[in-house]
Amino acid sequence: MTYSVAVSGASGYAGGEILRLLAAHPDIEIRTVTAHSNAGQPLIEHQPHLRSLAHLTLHDTTPEILAGHDVVFLALPHGQSGQYTDALADAPLIIDAGADHRLTSRDAWDAFYGGAFHEPWVYGVPELLTTAGKQRENLQGATRIAAPGCNASTVSLSLVPGVAAGVIDPSDIVSVLAVGPSGAGKSLKTNLLGSEILGTANPYAVGGTHRHIPEIRQALAAASSHAPDDIRISFTPVIVPMARGILATSTAPIAAGATDAQIRDAWQNAYADETFVQLLPEGHFPRTADVLGANTALMGLAVDRAANRVTVVTAVDNLVKGTAGAAVQSMNIALGLPEGRALTVNGVAP
Repeated sequence: MTYSVAVSGASGYAGGEILRLLAAHPDIEIRTVTAHSNAGQPLIEHQPHLRSLAHLTLHDTTPEILAGHDVVFLALPHGQSGQYTDALADAPLIIDAGADHRLTSRDAWDAFYGGAFHEPWVYGVPELLTTAGKQRENLQGATRIAAPGCNASTVSLSLVPGVAAGVIDPSDIVSVLAVGPSGAGKSLKTNLLGSEILGTANPYAVGGTHRHIPEIRQALAAASSHAPDDIRISFTPVIVPMARGILATSTAPIAAGATDAQIRDAWQNAYADETFVQLLPEGHFPRTADVLGANTALMGLAVDRAANRVTVVTAVDNLVKGTAGAAVQSMNIALGLPEGRALTVNGVAP
């Protein structure tokens, strides 16, 4: 069976990456691409690397144009997806790459986003542990999927094995992330101009203000007996001059009585059978270059007894495993297709 697909926000980074992955998917026909201000223009003018899709023209993003497809991807700014999902009740499968359907708490939405609150959808990170198993099981047969925030899924994957196994204390998590500016989208912003980011590292959303914090707390709580309010995280992202990538360094206190072997076993057991989340051998740590273009999260683990903390360093491509790859992987699961179809573990080097 071939599934017809519409992709909104197709002229942006996330939409373009979704299209790049779907272009190699043997079960998908990309039928419709939409945009806002760029509607009416050839897709190739905005995504010149997508040569196989040069025949497509960007249409207006309206419910009428998005309707009638087997799968609809929404790659829109936060707060804009809800108006379309409300009007697409008959769509068989919708995958939202924005934040509108990620959070289960209305209070958290009001505090970090504001505006209309929309019902939470199935969270699109298959490898995440839950108290009932893996998030993958919840995605099977799903019709509404919320793709993750790239920073949030990276930190959640980094720490959820330790929280679920009870070998780290989630009340004192510290995460510092080096991130590429593509995670902020394609809209023109002065602070993201090349002259502003080249040769410098720029922190932003410092002091507990980043919108991905409640998403991380929600994911870690879902894997444990902890309430989201019991999970405290100091989260500091830093823009660095690389187009793509996240290198997340996360630390948390070692739980009383946890041995070094138990700590490493928690991560090894969580990801031993996973294709796209891989724990590196002891003493090895990833680089963002190792995952460029891949749907892979690579992580290294260290037990720092002097500081009584566990350190996890995780690298992802924010546009692939962080967003579009997670969306396509979740789509495959929901449709009953091979989970890794059109996705690769291999990066691009140099």
